Amino acid sequence: MQVDLHGGFGEKGRTSVALRSARSHILLDVGIKVGASGQEYYPVIGREVGTIEALFLSHAHEDHVGALSWLLAEGYCGPIFMTEETREEAPATLAHYADPAQLELFPFPSDRVELFKPGDTLTVGDLTIRTGRSGHVVGGVWFAVGNGEETIVYSADILPDSKVFVMDPLPSCDLLILDASYGADPVSGAARADEIAAWVTEHPKGCLLPTPLFGRSLELLAVMPRRFAIHASMRQALMIQIAAREALYPKAVERLKQQLAVAIDWHDGDPLPDCPLLADDGMGTAGPSATLIPHADASGYPVLLTGHLPASSPGDLLYRSGRASWIRMPTHPTLSGNLDVWQKAGEPQTLGHSCSPFMLEELGHHITSLRTDVRTGQSLTLLEGAIS
Repeated sequence: MQVDLHGGFGEKGRTSVALRSARSHILLDVGIKVGASGQEYYPVIGREVGTIEALFLSHAHEDHVGALSWLLAEGYCGPIFMTEETREEAPATLAHYADPAQLELFPFPSDRVELFKPGDTLTVGDLTIRTGRSGHVVGGVWFAVGNGEETIVYSADILPDSKVFVMDPLPSCDLLILDASYGADPVSGAARADEIAAWVTEHPKGCLLPTPLFGRSLELLAVMPRRFAIHASMRQALMIQIAAREALYPKAVERLKQQLAVAIDWHDGDPLPDCPLLADDGMGTAGPSATLIPHADASGYPVLLTGHLPASSPGDLLYRSGRASWIRMPTHPTLSGNLDVWQKAGEPQTLGHSCSPFMLEELGHHITSLRTDVRTGQSLTLLEGAIS
């Protein structure tokens, strides 16, 4: 099989991978790169758009789905496979991250969506596409693509050791395209959660925690103290996620239901609360946090950032100026998680996505079959378990 690296290799953002067999050509994810502009904002696909037979979306975060309207504008006219949760969340992501003119001409194409459930197996031509829960977000999945001779696993975004979301084990494979977002970070998710809880305790007069609406919001909700607030616009989305029981651990469901029941609704224009406040999104580029972050900064209200900060995003600028704190709440694998995933997959040839070259080099010291030299725009061939 041929592997086309259209985005997310040697960089964070615009994640997109195409797989080609003798008779079929599919695309896995089509994201944007926050903080970039022009062509660097979109995947590197070009004229090949016309030969893609099917698009598979792993979940609705912007770096995996944000270029959907762009892809349609470039001429893609095939089916779009996704889970029901991704279908429900993707339009809001496009509203924030798609080019407005493109979105007006090419809105979310509901009539071309083909739904599947995590765990389903799909077929396109001579390719079989298995799916499984990712542990990253409700409705999020990984893909295992086989042509009868080789199997390629594209993890998309995963979290093997989440205490909230269930992740199905990745199958053994010939090539693993691994979520390397954190490189070789050795600190576990549990340890980071304890750090965040301690930071919140140290700011008893209130603080702002920007967070993505889907995924990390539940991880943070689970570690909030008894008294905390959420932006009122988040409540419905949080309720829907908590109701997706098949994606969550039973103990987490009960904890999250209790937490949401006592959360205080905060509305735009209200005084900043004297307790932790969760508001989306996590970078300050969209949603309520786009106005809340500068408001908190001007008011001397402490801000804790907990995820990826694209260069020059509002969150990044505030942190680099020393006016915000940052503690990662893992929603991707740390070193122990990725080692476990790689070993259980049979220690195959491995590529890392969503990671800078420097961090990829560090991870390569631990995952010995990891290719650290590949970059967006390259095409590789998998033949008899070897990539070239």
